[in-house]
Amino acid sequence: MVDKNQQPSFKQYPPFLKGGDGERSRRFPMVSRSFVPSVFTVMNMVSGYISIVMSGEGSFVAACWFIILAAFFDTIDGFVARITKGTSDFGVELDSLSDLVSFGAAPAYLVYSYGLEGLPNMAGILISSLLMIGSGLRLARFNINVIGYEKSSFSGLPTPAQALTITGFVLWMSATPLFAPELMRQVLAGLSITLAILMVSKVNYDALPKPTADSFRQHPVQMSLYILALFAVLLFHAKAFFLAMLLYILLGVVRSIALSWRRVWQA
Repeated sequence: MVDKNQQPSFKQYPPFLKGGDGERSRRFPMVSRSFVPSVFTVMNMVSGYISIVMSGEGSFVAACWFIILAAFFDTIDGFVARITKGTSDFGVELDSLSDLVSFGAAPAYLVYSYGLEGLPNMAGILISSLLMIGSGLRLARFNINVIGYEKSSFSGLPTPAQALTITGFVLWMSATPLFAPELMRQVLAGLSITLAILMVSKVNYDALPKPTADSFRQHPVQMSLYILALFAVLLFHAKAFFLAMLLYILLGVVRSIALSWRRVWQA
């Protein structure tokens, strides 16, 4: 028989709540450190969902901005987790699930609604789905290989970079259409396939260094390029944003090819 006066076990609380010592803590469990960054992670997921809704309504510029907002929350949750020492395995898993929504499903539906819908024989559905499939595989591989909570580099194109590249392209084309509709579909299809392949590749990409004095001393070239890219985006907006993301992608590919050739020559 269960004692009605028995206090509930702390294990009954969700993983983001934990009790402290004393009777008062038992009645009012304290919020754990991992709860605060998890709020930003959930906002990342919500932003991705709103982006999908906006794409369905034909509001492509708004859909792009909600993906950018999701990327902002994705950056903030990691920063908050570090300063509050609230990193946890639960946070890693929640972050990956949120990223799959915001940087997998949202850009996939964006490219389908924006241009690939016009391709015949379900080609648009299949090609756009590659972005979501690539994101899922990329995130699953990251989760099983993750050691620690901070990364200096990534194997395969990070999912936020893929989503922001798509976003930059759609924003640029929405402001300044450069292609006829049929050519636009072909360019968008080629871009989607390329990004999907890069996500599941073994190409190494650098994580963005933190804007600190140590980062400037340790990575002067990278930090200088990031600052120049930021000024270019402020001056030239969507065009520069897309080209900056394209440069980031190409640098990773060129460096990986150079390292592969070096290994061949040294063998």
